[in-house]
Amino acid sequence: MASALKILVVDDEADLRTLLERSFTREGHDVVAVADGQQALEQAATDGFDVVLLDVALGPGPSGYDVAREIRARRNVVPIIMLTALDSEADAVQGLEAGADDYVTKPFSVREFRSRVKAVLRRADLARGGDERAEAPIEDGDLRIDFEKRTVSRAGRAAPLTYVEFEILAALARNPGRVYNRMVLLERVWGDASYRDPRTVDVHIRHLREKLETDPRVPELILTVRGVGYRFRDR
Repeated sequence: MASALKILVVDDEADLRTLLERSFTREGHDVVAVADGQQALEQAATDGFDVVLLDVALGPGPSGYDVAREIRARRNVVPIIMLTALDSEADAVQGLEAGADDYVTKPFSVREFRSRVKAVLRRADLARGGDERAEAPIEDGDLRIDFEKRTVSRAGRAAPLTYVEFEILAALARNPGRVYNRMVLLERVWGDASYRDPRTVDVHIRHLREKLETDPRVPELILTVRGVGYRFRDR
């Protein structure tokens, strides 16, 4: 990674919180570690973080789901990775519904976890413009996707997308008409499809439609190919 990034760690387990803080601090990153949801919201409101590592089961006070929803309600597009001890895909999907970009189930291998987080950090660092080659914006009707600024608008109105939403939209829009199945999209966005439920793609697609489509129930931009996956409309 080209530069140190700022990471917010939110977990009420002191040992795990300390482990993550030390791990990423040793790699040169600026880490802020807090124990509860209220502290997390206060930090997120005042500091510009590059990624948030957020435990689901925080208490007392706001849960991880509450914190993720509040961060997203503030139009914050920082990548959020949920940490959950609940070995259930339904819980993972609930985290994604709240606005998370990815999730890790406890207990996890620290090495595996660091690898996954580093991949997100690397992509976030690239998204800040350090190493990516300039790419011309896509303009399709009243939709505009600016890759250099990582902004999206439709009919002149800005659509604040999360990190993963932007990456999925970019993958589809760069190849209009091409059908992508869920596993390919997982690999395009996260680098691999391991440990992830393909339904996570469906959640992000629904959010994209809610933000971009005139009528999300009758999409015009992001189309479903039944039994296969998704494609962007032909240009």
